[in-house]
Amino acid sequence: MTDFGLTLTNRGVVTGDSSLEEMYELTARVDADERWTSVWVGDSIAAKPRLDALSLMSALAARTERVRIGPGCFATTPVRPPILLAYQLAAIDVISNGRLTFAACMGAPDASEFEHFCVPPVTRSGRMEEAIEIIRLLTSEDHASYHGTYHDFDDLTIEPRSVQRPIPILVVSNPNPNDARNRERGLSRVARLGDGWMSTRLTPELLREYLADIRRYADEAGRELPDDFDVIAFHSVMIDDDRDAAYAEAKRFLDDYYMLDHSEPAVRRWCSYGPAERAVEDIQQYIDAGATTVLLRICSGDQTTQFQRISEDVLPAFA
Repeated sequence: MTDFGLTLTNRGVVTGDSSLEEMYELTARVDADERWTSVWVGDSIAAKPRLDALSLMSALAARTERVRIGPGCFATTPVRPPILLAYQLAAIDVISNGRLTFAACMGAPDASEFEHFCVPPVTRSGRMEEAIEIIRLLTSEDHASYHGTYHDFDDLTIEPRSVQRPIPILVVSNPNPNDARNRERGLSRVARLGDGWMSTRLTPELLREYLADIRRYADEAGRELPDDFDVIAFHSVMIDDDRDAAYAEAKRFLDDYYMLDHSEPAVRRWCSYGPAERAVEDIQQYIDAGATTVLLRICSGDQTTQFQRISEDVLPAFA
């Protein structure tokens, strides 16, 4: 059975597409509806400003009882001090009573975060890998020691301890299929380090192909992927029976969100726009390709109405 998560637009407090009160209300509705299993928030600091992911996850953890909570995805992983990040994540896990999932992402190489935090972009993959190792270590063991390229410490214990030992960590990877070197590095990293894999803006065909690669790299590394290895497809939706109107709103949302002028093919890669049947068809393709969880982001300034339409017109197709 496929799980469904809602990705809140915490950038919407900047772009005007949502509000804190609306995010609280949507989260409460997700928590009360067992067809939804998780709530996610975006992460960025200077590149695409928004309400801070860690602060918002803490607030959502305190306001929910059932759903899992996570970042989709945590793009500033390479620039945040991993010891401090492990401490903050452990606190959120305590507040949620063990409902946190972390999704490590290296961010875009041209993001302003790297310049502002004095981190060379060329080091982002190595820093992300060390952050994953450190977070997993510090939410697993007491008196832990680590000696890496960028971080070095001895005899460190994080308290209060996380409820989950360790906190599960997804690895985000969406390599260019035409860049063989980065494709192998990105997918083999998932195979080595991930409790699951999060993908964004991949076609179902690429998701299927990359998942086969991840399994092959895991076999080559002598790692047996766990039965609960989560394969997450991040997908966007904008439902309107008028397909032209749906496209116009989806494009406006994405243009404002990413500060880019998206072409129609680019909007189509991000988003199912049009009648609910289109979203159902697209989501089913991701499930058929191997996705175990589908995260839905609403590409609209009317988040509440769109959430209602998804709940009434999309989710029942997957009951």
